[in-house]
Amino acid sequence: MNVRVGLIVGREWSFPPKFIEEVIRRDRGVVAEYVTLGGEAMDAASPYRVIIDRISHEVPFYRSYLKHAALQGVTVVNNPFMWSADDKFFGATLATKLGVASPKTVALPNKDYIPGIHHQASLRNLAFPLDWDAVVGHVGLPCILKDAHGGGWKDVFVCRTREELLHYYDHSGLRTMIVQEFIAWEQFVRCLCIGQRDVLPIHYDPQARQYHADPDYLSPALRNRIVKDSLTLVGALGYDMNSIEWAVKDGVPFAIDFMNPAPDFDINSLTPEYFDWAVQHMADLAIELAQGRSRAGASRTPHWQTLFKGRAQRAAPRGTPRTRST
Repeated sequence: MNVRVGLIVGREWSFPPKFIEEVIRRDRGVVAEYVTLGGEAMDAASPYRVIIDRISHEVPFYRSYLKHAALQGVTVVNNPFMWSADDKFFGATLATKLGVASPKTVALPNKDYIPGIHHQASLRNLAFPLDWDAVVGHVGLPCILKDAHGGGWKDVFVCRTREELLHYYDHSGLRTMIVQEFIAWEQFVRCLCIGQRDVLPIHYDPQARQYHADPDYLSPALRNRIVKDSLTLVGALGYDMNSIEWAVKDGVPFAIDFMNPAPDFDINSLTPEYFDWAVQHMADLAIELAQGRSRAGASRTPHWQTLFKGRAQRAAPRGTPRTRST
């Protein structure tokens, strides 16, 4: 009997049918199909061995179901627990801890809050007014203001003056924003990362939002470093499907955005060559995971998982005598 791979998608039209067609075409005892969800019971088993998630960041019901499916033993790409916890401030901290170059980053309190939050009574832990001189002094000018939970270059602002930074911050509403050092890059690269093993660096123009087929864009040494640092990041995050953006300045690649667990797989923007690479490697990944085969160099357990155990990891059970070495 064939094992099943499910696909959860949004409006994208080019990747889903090609991916499903490619998995079925290989005739490896694995089939792929669109997932159909309705009212889902908490004790219902999932019919899928693997689910590829392309849209749950915009549909909360899907995210709830995928966490349920993961508890049922389904391999979800990407891990919905990590995706729910991830944000760009966490990412900048993680990159720094891992020794990967990352712009200086400051997290900012929200400008506005939901009804019921009283600025004096509910926000007593916040410093007010915010020390904007210290913020600007740390990251410098120009700087980048962006949504800590955003993606797709939405709500990203280049601020060349303190006044511009305050203007865009004052219009950020309920979003949690971060402000980052601006990297005046000489080269810009977006990497597609699949299965914590395969990395494709691509020359990318962030102004035109355009990929360029330019295999000689990077020197071998710079390409190797970008691939190595990309694998370090996706290995730590546990993402099997991601894209990472690198701004190269003075020969140093800075990881400026790597919270893209539903990367662009559209044939029109990605170009046919890179689109085919994504389809082929995603089919490889889905089939291997569905067959229960581990991938060399890939860890299914994110390194930060112990962080979620908190005190339970360290504290002895009640009634258990504590011992002390002498």
